[in-house]
Amino acid sequence: MGTAIMEYEQLNLPEKMARKLKGKEVKLIGTQEGILLKPLEDIIKDARGSLNGSYFSSVRYMQLKKEEKELER
Repeated sequence: MGTAIMEYEQLNLPEKMARKLKGKEVKLIGTQEGILLKPLEDIIKDARGSLNGSYFSSVRYMQLKKEEKELER
């Protein structure tokens, strides 16, 4: 059975399901029972913004690395 990759906007879905899939690509997989609609996972995209509000930045990361190197001496 074949597969197709689509964006959720290309499908006519019930509102509740469309909200869940907003901004995601979905994979249509043909099965014996019918068609399986599966969201594609993008780990990088999902992780983006996960540290917002945590006060952890690239500047802070570099400071920690510098302190770590000094302790190794």
